[in-house]
Amino acid sequence: MKNWLISRNVFVVLAYRILLVMILFSLCRIGFFLFNFKMFPGVSALQFLTILKGGLSFDISAIVYINILFILLSIIPFDIRYSKVYETVLRYIFFITNGIAVAMNGMDFVYYRFVDKRATADVFKTFENETNLGKLFFRFLFDYWPATLFTLLLWFLMVYLYNRVTPEKPAPRSRIAYYAINVLMMPLIIAFVVGAARGGYKHSTRPITISNAARYVKTPRDVAIVLNTPFSFFRTFDKKVLVRYKFFDDDKLIGLYNPHYKPSGANQFTGDNVVIIILESFAREYVGSFNHDLENGKYEGYTPFIDSLISVGLTFDVSLANGKKSIDAMPSILASVPSLETPYTISHYANNKINGLPELLKRKGYYTAFFHGAPNGSMGFDSFANVAGFDDYFGLDQYPYKTDFDGMWGVWDEPFFQFFAEKMDGFRQPFMTSIFSVSSHHPFKVPEKYEGKFKKGPAPIVEVVGYTDFALHELFNTIEKSPWFKNTLFVITADHTNESIHPEFQNNFGSYCVPVIFFKPGSNLKGIKKRIAQQIDIMPTILSFLNFDGEYIAFGNNLLDDSYESFAFNTSGNNYHLYMKDHILEMIDNKPVGLFNYKNDRFLEKNLLGTEPDIETQLEEKLKAVIQTYNSRLIDNNMIVK
Repeated sequence: MKNWLISRNVFVVLAYRILLVMILFSLCRIGFFLFNFKMFPGVSALQFLTILKGGLSFDISAIVYINILFILLSIIPFDIRYSKVYETVLRYIFFITNGIAVAMNGMDFVYYRFVDKRATADVFKTFENETNLGKLFFRFLFDYWPATLFTLLLWFLMVYLYNRVTPEKPAPRSRIAYYAINVLMMPLIIAFVVGAARGGYKHSTRPITISNAARYVKTPRDVAIVLNTPFSFFRTFDKKVLVRYKFFDDDKLIGLYNPHYKPSGANQFTGDNVVIIILESFAREYVGSFNHDLENGKYEGYTPFIDSLISVGLTFDVSLANGKKSIDAMPSILASVPSLETPYTISHYANNKINGLPELLKRKGYYTAFFHGAPNGSMGFDSFANVAGFDDYFGLDQYPYKTDFDGMWGVWDEPFFQFFAEKMDGFRQPFMTSIFSVSSHHPFKVPEKYEGKFKKGPAPIVEVVGYTDFALHELFNTIEKSPWFKNTLFVITADHTNESIHPEFQNNFGSYCVPVIFFKPGSNLKGIKKRIAQQIDIMPTILSFLNFDGEYIAFGNNLLDDSYESFAFNTSGNNYHLYMKDHILEMIDNKPVGLFNYKNDRFLEKNLLGTEPDIETQLEEKLKAVIQTYNSRLIDNNMIVK
């Protein structure tokens, strides 16, 4: 490459280097799609080409942010930029900044599977309480070696191609013309950088955001392919302040959605004990009783005990998580506070006053305790348990037998569940307790003594799902002998889903499906109710079952009240989903972008937007009412009855 245009012109070399990063980002997009291919069913070759083209504007926006210092240092109109020392400094700035950007994209090959969206700026807060990040980091590098190898290959390609082209100091005939051109190029390049960062030059157009990616896809599910991870970081960094909307006046808003519960108090409070069991990564997909139609009716699932519990308990034909992270589940299940866009516990509003279930029951004389076998402080669970009103927290620090530590996340479920049972035997009644399991998690290992005992399957998680189901069975075998057992309401659910096996669960409906089961020995809580259940419904349903007579705020529904139509909602990034009337409505920037019938179209392939105006209007009003209410109550710290 000795051509003067390439080897000597510093501006052409700069363009070559920026183009090199754009190619790397496009390769990352291709790798992201291939690595998570089954999570984007139905994307044709032509659609993917459209996505690649659309992704360029997001790539160039991220790239100019990443390379702003490199660009400025490359265009200064002084000959020092041709020195070897200066070029070496530029080289390392380029390698470090763009190397990190490529690694961020590579990280999302795996992280996307767990949260169903591109990683955003809140990912650091998600793990800030972990004490074993180094160990987890290297374990993930090893276990997901294809993503690691892909990133290393892109780094090698970046270094190799960068070094193939270097600028050389020219020998101009006119020094005046030479410097004049160099000075004039600076504002031109800066103008290009500003326009590229904004995504265009139209003064009437706001800078591009994550929501703009929807224009390049047929279904909002595929927006993640259009985006790149550095762009998602830049556009979400310190930007998660909620917006106060006024879609409806107060009267209409209350008619559409009102989280203020005012029980009649007509029935006497029962005072039953309450035990909430939150199972790590237990997707509804893994439970055979929920999926008799899968695999031509031959699917058995991996949870024989939960199957038996369903036969004597109350569950629902649709049950959904309100988020994709464990930190989303805690406030949803235990305080009926969902996480919209940003996990509530790491949002600006995490210190708002809330009426958690333990705090409400303590008003009735309950003792409350939360159990999680991980090191105290993990995921910030102990902090939220305190905010929600739990009297005590039992984690790894309180567990007496440290040899039961699994070496990665916490105490194996079987011994920790027995510790849970032992502690409850000593609690005064009535009590309200909750336990969060840990074993059904990456790296998907079972205790050595149980290797080969549990059924394996297409996804490695199913073996540990079987182990945790076994641990749950052992827990019930123990506590059914306790005198308090028959006077206890049990709720079994999951924090979120995990890696899926069947295509029915690889979309914005199936990927949120988790079990919600109520069980009380000898009660009438039985059968599969035709209602939509969600995690935030658990608290108001428990309070209704107990005949709680106080007022409270809960963003969920009472599943025992059939006088109104049930619904559920959640978000993936800034994609809002409402589930109602057998349909799912998807909105971005408060505008509907998708309407699907999840009962008749389990793969969500047919977008019905514009074809069912009555249903679309009802769902849009309901979802906007939820958004307006949620945002205003969090902004105003109006989440308790005053």
